[in-house]
Amino acid sequence: MRIWKKPISVDILTTGSLNTATSHLGIEFLEVGDDFITARVPVDERTRQPYGLLHGGVSVVLAETLGSCGAAFSAPEGHRAVGLDINANHLRGVTSGWVIGTTRPVHIGRTTQVWQIELHNEAGELTCVSRITMAILAPR
Repeated sequence: MRIWKKPISVDILTTGSLNTATSHLGIEFLEVGDDFITARVPVDERTRQPYGLLHGGVSVVLAETLGSCGAAFSAPEGHRAVGLDINANHLRGVTSGWVIGTTRPVHIGRTTQVWQIELHNEAGELTCVSRITMAILAPR
């Protein structure tokens, strides 16, 4: 079942993130399905920490980007989605290539939403799991 209440596509998501942390880190939107969004981040000089691993904060930026976009586009027209809480468990380090994330809703309510985000390396191994809680704000 399609959950989106606003027009959504890879192009719309990409255009909306121009000149933001998302674009500066090289995050690319890949796919929008009926109930999910997929994006990826490169593991390179912009996104590695001093030990040569993908910075955990960058994993969280990818997760928050995906969950926030999911909430914003599944909220009613005129409503805004803002983050309340995010957590991440870093399970496997990544030193090169891409990390691909997919978000799906756990709960879509009238005033809050909860989104699950899973990040995988190019071999398909789980690298991070994250969950974000979003507040849905009605128009003023």
